[in-house]
Amino acid sequence: MNVKNVEKLEKSMVALTIEASAQEFEAAIEKVYKKERGRIMIPGFRKGKAPRKIIEAMYGAEIFYEDAVNEIYPELFAQAVEQEKLDTVAFPEVELLDAGKEGFSFKATVAIRPEVKLGKYKGLTAPKDAVKVTEKDIDNEMQPYVQRATSVVDVERKAKKGDIVNIDFEGFMDGKAFDGGKGEGHDLELGSNSFIPGFEDQLVGVKAGAEKDVVVTFPADYGAEDLAGKEATFKVKVNAVKEKVAPKLDDEFAKDVSEFETLAEFRKDLGDKLTARLESQAKRAFEEALMHQVTDEMTVEIPDPMVEARAQRMMEEYSQRITSQGIPFENYLAMTGLTVDMLKAEAMEGALRQVKVDLALGAIAKAEKIEITEADIDAECARLGEMYGMAAEKVKEIVPREELTTDLTNQKAAAVVFDSAKVGKAPAKKTTKKAAESAEEEKKPAAKKTTKKAAEPAEEKKSAAKKTTKKAAEPAEKAEKKPAAKKTTKKVKAEE
Repeated sequence: MNVKNVEKLEKSMVALTIEASAQEFEAAIEKVYKKERGRIMIPGFRKGKAPRKIIEAMYGAEIFYEDAVNEIYPELFAQAVEQEKLDTVAFPEVELLDAGKEGFSFKATVAIRPEVKLGKYKGLTAPKDAVKVTEKDIDNEMQPYVQRATSVVDVERKAKKGDIVNIDFEGFMDGKAFDGGKGEGHDLELGSNSFIPGFEDQLVGVKAGAEKDVVVTFPADYGAEDLAGKEATFKVKVNAVKEKVAPKLDDEFAKDVSEFETLAEFRKDLGDKLTARLESQAKRAFEEALMHQVTDEMTVEIPDPMVEARAQRMMEEYSQRITSQGIPFENYLAMTGLTVDMLKAEAMEGALRQVKVDLALGAIAKAEKIEITEADIDAECARLGEMYGMAAEKVKEIVPREELTTDLTNQKAAAVVFDSAKVGKAPAKKTTKKAAESAEEEKKPAAKKTTKKAAEPAEEKKSAAKKTTKKAAEPAEKAEKKPAAKKTTKKVKAEE
């Protein structure tokens, strides 16, 4: 292997021109031949027994070139990266330059870890919300328990908002029933706004046994295009009217829904937990504001492949989360009308943010000469073991040491920022020429952008009478891992 040329490109990209010797290429070809000969049929020879020269004579000397290049170039690339002491942060783009009896050469363009010039990262100030929990807040925290303990009883009176009506319904448009507009024995809470606008209001005042025509107009942005903006009539039969009866909030209620003997103890516990949650949220927001300042102050040119690689990993993790819920990812995409490209586009912003933070923390760790000791590793493994109910030694076996070291280094670097920070008014942002030009651009009118949102993964398919609430997909963000040299995003093709 010979690194013929190293060219530094813009935005922390490097192009390596790498040559493989005739001996290296020959060894790769022989290896591929031995792997592939079992699938090649040559007249006069048993399957897998044809000599390589016979195969090459029949199909051309280049028959094994492409596979041989793909077989050997990852190893050559890894050797070149080690020789040139490059810290790569994404998979390379590979271009075959030449291949023949004398060997082959290829060009690998890869992103390397960019140089970071830190700005101020100690003694920063940022606002932090003061946490105060009121009795009303505790009432709201108690609502889920109240709802679970609420009973439902049939009533003979007319239905009112807040009641539940059990109905059969079927929708018609121009006198013809349409798909998805029929349901039987459906419980509908009046005032819940779970059906299309106007539907529930027209059932206020009905009694059990009543039949009623409900006339509604589907919203213009309704999901089904054949129904959007059109008027429909639903023939509704009311099977029952039910009233919700809330429990009495006393000590007996507290005993039924919690481990506490009194309502006062239960409320105090809810208040304490809410306070802790809000304080944690305020702390996280405070720390995020500080890291925004750190990344805004630093100077760095981030290579695009580094962000794309992070977004891709976020996408893969998101897909795994959806699949773990029992929904094949392809089905989820079809159900929500989303595409992989749409989700990846949404992931890019979060990926860029995470890459910036990681680069900043790495630079801080270097500036502060942060080191991770064996005691640090042991303590972290013990903590993780306690969290997941396993021995610390087992954690050491499962979690790569490099990952543990990176996480601990980032934690210590972040502590340098957070421990030196103060609560106060955030400093005014410096307006650079570039930022001013960007702000001016934002003032200009832009074409309306339509973002298609993803439906809740666990949401069941609803009838046409129901209003579907959709949420934007939020791929999870994970720590960046250095890509292996033996992978590529572009398959190499040998030249004829």
